Amino acid sequence: MEHPHTPLRRGWTTGSCATAAAKAAWAALCGQGFPDPVTITLPGGQDVAFALAAHGHGPDSAWAEVVKDAGDDPDVTHGAHVRVVVRRAPAGRGVVFRAGPGVGTVTLPGLPIPPGEPAINPVPRRMIRAALTGADGHEPDVEVTISIAGGEEMARHTLNGRLGIVGGLSILGTTGIVVPFSCAAWIDSIHRGVDVARALGLPHVAGCTGDVSERATRALYDLPEEAMLEMGDFAGGLLKYLRRHPVPRVTIGGGVAKMTKLAQGFLDLHSRRGQADMDQLADLAQGIGAPDALVDSIAQAHSVAAAFALAAEAGYSLGPAVARGAWQVACDVLAGTPCVLDVLLFDRAGTLVARHGPYPVAG
Repeated sequence: MEHPHTPLRRGWTTGSCATAAAKAAWAALCGQGFPDPVTITLPGGQDVAFALAAHGHGPDSAWAEVVKDAGDDPDVTHGAHVRVVVRRAPAGRGVVFRAGPGVGTVTLPGLPIPPGEPAINPVPRRMIRAALTGADGHEPDVEVTISIAGGEEMARHTLNGRLGIVGGLSILGTTGIVVPFSCAAWIDSIHRGVDVARALGLPHVAGCTGDVSERATRALYDLPEEAMLEMGDFAGGLLKYLRRHPVPRVTIGGGVAKMTKLAQGFLDLHSRRGQADMDQLADLAQGIGAPDALVDSIAQAHSVAAAFALAAEAGYSLGPAVARGAWQVACDVLAGTPCVLDVLLFDRAGTLVARHGPYPVAG
């Protein structure tokens, strides 16, 4: 994506920032002073330099702090102060990770890190270990504690609570780079939500497009929070992962506009990926017996919501046919799995407009 005049600027993950801070603190603990800037190697092999925001010594430790720059991405952690304290550990311990203030702890199974461990993902752990390992290939015996000022409050705006990560943020990153407006982080969160649900043995999960449909779906089925997958616009990201990692029952819930797009074959429901085809919606109205004048009005409607309103005023409901079409598109993606699937349509107030299913997905 590009700004009208300049490309969007990339940034750095919390994992990259923590790696840079850890490397600087370890150098100081070894008597080499604090390198500033400090250079680290990303998983892709690129060398990048980070300025230190602050640094210091403790009685038996050294610490350094890096301010996260997320580039032009609207990342909740942009500007976060990532501090790493490094202290020597008993011989044979290797690198041990600790969660300081603002960094969460894993409490549920299914994530790449087991319960009880600090929420520092595998790639950042490897990056930090590599940064602390000497030229002789020897990994030092050290305790690495990562903190993020204000991280517990920032985490309230993430999916961490739903994934069972409590007390703060996760230290994330697979490439070390933040790509502005990337879908990857959101889709990864969806996948981790499925993993947690499967590890807990939940028989029923629900992916919803927004807060209204999520609240309504959860209330309808009395589902636990861990069963709710914040699908957003990424229906394909959820359904394709469920095809490889199935669960017994799946509900897809959303507003009439996004479910209409799903019924028309869109798996990315964001408006920038295309608008719902009003002519197709008019054909659907014709298929349920709507008169020609109403069909023409629906074809000319400025939005899906307006088309639904026109149909309702004339005594016709587009909801059941849209729900049926959305179910079929989702079913095609899940084909061959043992899932039972249903689709729910809600209006803006969270009132159920239509439902199709639950029916088994045909192989």
